[in-house]
Amino acid sequence: MIRLSELKLPLHHAEEALAAAICKRLRITPRDLIRFVVARRGHDARDRSRISLVYSVDVNVKNEAVVLARFRKDRDVEPTPDTRYVPVATAPAGATRPVVIGTGPCGLFAALILAQAGFRPIVLDRGKVVRERTKDTWGLWRRSVLDPESNVQYGEGGAGTFSDGKL
Repeated sequence: MIRLSELKLPLHHAEEALAAAICKRLRITPRDLIRFVVARRGHDARDRSRISLVYSVDVNVKNEAVVLARFRKDRDVEPTPDTRYVPVATAPAGATRPVVIGTGPCGLFAALILAQAGFRPIVLDRGKVVRERTKDTWGLWRRSVLDPESNVQYGEGGAGTFSDGKL
């Protein structure tokens, strides 16, 4: 795929104008354009009387190598960067299983990333599951009965289950 950047169009352009602008910019026929995906769309409002949209698009064309060679010195026409996620590490055989403490958003995300890398994490949390924790939390709020192991701060989902996390 080709990443075509800095493609400017008027603010209220027709939908088919983007495909036409891609063909014009790359000097190809509409039949040579296989498909395109908008990677980024921004606004250029430096001149208030002529506000425009600025696109970066990923384009599939016939004879991609020829098009890239034609624009080899143009910084706005380059191969599409590879944005796939690649794990930073993989678990060696027989690795000790890491322990993740807490099932809040950070703990769950850390466990997910470790699992995707093959580390088989052990996830521990001090409190109860959400359904039981909800009962305990309402008990605190309504009857002033505190369960030190299951409350607003401790348990499945972390502090954000009952607030925005800023306790």
